[in-house]
Amino acid sequence: MDPVVSALTSEERTLLKLRALYRQYGYAQYRMSKFEEYDLYAGNKDFLVSENVLTFTDLNGKLMALKPDVTLSIVRGSPDRTDSVRKVFYNENVYRTAGSSRAFREIPQTGLECIGPIDDYCILEVLLLAAESLRRISDRCVLEISQLDILGALTEGLGVPEETRRKLLKCIGAKNLHELRALCREAGAEAEKAQQLEKLAAAGGSPEEVLPLLRALPCPKGAVKQLEALAEGFRAAGLEDMLRIDFSVVNDMQYYNGIVFRGFVYGVPAGVLSGGQYDRLMRKMGRSAGAIGFAVYLDELERIVPEDTTPDADVLLLYDESVSPARVCRETRALTAAGKTVMAQQREPDRGVFGEVRRLTEKEDRDA
Repeated sequence: MDPVVSALTSEERTLLKLRALYRQYGYAQYRMSKFEEYDLYAGNKDFLVSENVLTFTDLNGKLMALKPDVTLSIVRGSPDRTDSVRKVFYNENVYRTAGSSRAFREIPQTGLECIGPIDDYCILEVLLLAAESLRRISDRCVLEISQLDILGALTEGLGVPEETRRKLLKCIGAKNLHELRALCREAGAEAEKAQQLEKLAAAGGSPEEVLPLLRALPCPKGAVKQLEALAEGFRAAGLEDMLRIDFSVVNDMQYYNGIVFRGFVYGVPAGVLSGGQYDRLMRKMGRSAGAIGFAVYLDELERIVPEDTTPDADVLLLYDESVSPARVCRETRALTAAGKTVMAQQREPDRGVFGEVRRLTEKEDRDA
């Protein structure tokens, strides 16, 4: 292995692979400050992965925040154009709590955003890049997609209060069909429509399995056709095996619309990738353009146990205390010149994986 490449951490190698992928499709790198004015996040806390924001007061008296999210910063910093699509990717650290922890963490994140007059190809391209991103992390991966317009139509058709609709969406996200039925009964929803929503909530699988069900339900035809076109696009790209339609992928409809998605890799119980169309966020921020994007949560990749352990060094070079430093130097330089990595020590370390062990003795030193 190239010694430069072997010196990179797993996270750094993943970042290089993803950066090359995004550049290949015309996405330019977007760079930003580590902090923003707190007001940007205060008005959009529901959009954030964690509502906890790390703040400080600037010398000019402004309340600032260490960046807990990247998308909001990119939207704020992008011109509101409807004549062309802006395609950017980023490698940034965000600062927030993770999971049930109350401690703030610096979390590496990469992803991309497509902002402007978004068409069907833009949506397909972003989804394919999400799928390819997962494949560069692991061969065993899956991309789940959902359509919020379909979910919205079937929940609105129940004629229940907005608060009940929000609870129903939480049940669908958790695939809690028992609670879903109970909520529909309590709200006095029509039995047939409640059953239709239950069928949608239970749906999940390949496009060939789910699309016939959607055609039989009172779903918006345009939304179903969109899913059909996306499935066709994945077949054209040879990625159909990793695509799933699953309506438990539910994002906040205050910010998201249309297609939303989530990516998983083997060995990590949580999603490592999340994204979707967020035209409603754009409207909330006073923008008329559309947008779609995704983020890859690199901190989640720490949970992956590598199948093949990369050695700490190709050669562990052990030498006696009587062996001259010059002899050790000649040996290590000869090994590195041959393209090998080497760790030279007098004693074998307690931990470490090495391709081979070589020993230098006093006799060899005298002979040299």
